[in-house]
Amino acid sequence: MLTSEVLFLIIFILLVLGILVFDLLIIGRKSHIVSFGEALTWSFIWISTAVAFYFMIRYLGEKIHGINNMQDLQHVVSTWYPELILPGENYDQDVELLRKTMSINYITGYLIEETLSIDNLFVIFMILTAFSVNLRNYKPVLFWGILGAVVLRFIFIFAGAALIQRFDWILLVFGGWLVYQGIKMFIQRNKETRIEPQNNKLVQFLSRNFNVFPRYVGRRFFIRKNNRLFITPLFIVVVYVEFSDVIFAFDSIPAIFSVTRDPYVVFFSNIFAIIGLRSLFFLLIRIINMFHYLKTGISILLAFIGFKLLFHHWLDHIGYKSIYSLYFILFILAGSIIMSVLHPKKTIISRDLTGDNAYL
Repeated sequence: MLTSEVLFLIIFILLVLGILVFDLLIIGRKSHIVSFGEALTWSFIWISTAVAFYFMIRYLGEKIHGINNMQDLQHVVSTWYPELILPGENYDQDVELLRKTMSINYITGYLIEETLSIDNLFVIFMILTAFSVNLRNYKPVLFWGILGAVVLRFIFIFAGAALIQRFDWILLVFGGWLVYQGIKMFIQRNKETRIEPQNNKLVQFLSRNFNVFPRYVGRRFFIRKNNRLFITPLFIVVVYVEFSDVIFAFDSIPAIFSVTRDPYVVFFSNIFAIIGLRSLFFLLIRIINMFHYLKTGISILLAFIGFKLLFHHWLDHIGYKSIYSLYFILFILAGSIIMSVLHPKKTIISRDLTGDNAYL
């Protein structure tokens, strides 16, 4: 018998997959270069959808866990919210406290994922540029990249939650890793990163073990020639993008577990951030060089989250609230943008993404 949690999760996943398939087959059926206006519109739609889900959790959050009475409530809190102290005097007041906590954790996790995704989007842009992908093929590459990310996040998040439930010390490992990554990113924030496909080990592995067609064939990932099946360079790009997301997940997922141990809230915040990445990608790649302090802000954010995980027992003991993390994230994000505007780079190099050139 399906529990309320599992049923809600299945409906949510089917809805997300339906939206992505509709976007691919109906909206994106014609190959075209995404304009700034289109990217801005869709970014607004996805962000608005994520905010609407916040209000759903704020006023109906207990429905996700199928809470109908005090016993259900206490079980969920003891399992996923051990730091939350319920007064236990009034069921409605206790449920309201859980709703508020869940909604704050959700929006904080969403902001963390979106902020950390900025660096990942820049990596994806470098991958597409290094492989000279046709501008018209950006959308299908990002679609399959996002679809793969949804599947991988589902596995990583619920496996991570199960491990944390059994081995609480894993949070310390996550914390140490994020502090290390934050310091490393801060030190290397001004270092130029280059991707050379011919020297990449993943590309070399695929080239050795599969028949690779020597050129792009429209939007196709596979092609049959002389009774032999070939993978196209576009397929290699998709695999590379998926691989980069796996590496990125090692930072983003532990970061969100610093906010809450509830795998459902973590998953929902992750997925809403991810499905909006494609439109956000076409928006940010035009202006990313304007906000050169964002990498500094992200490195500070990673270190902050890492220290929060390392000292989570002490923070729980003194009554640390998730709302403080939300304030800090907003402060860092806004500060990075403001500093970038007040102290712009002398030279900003950007790419023309409005023309009809076949390759970058």
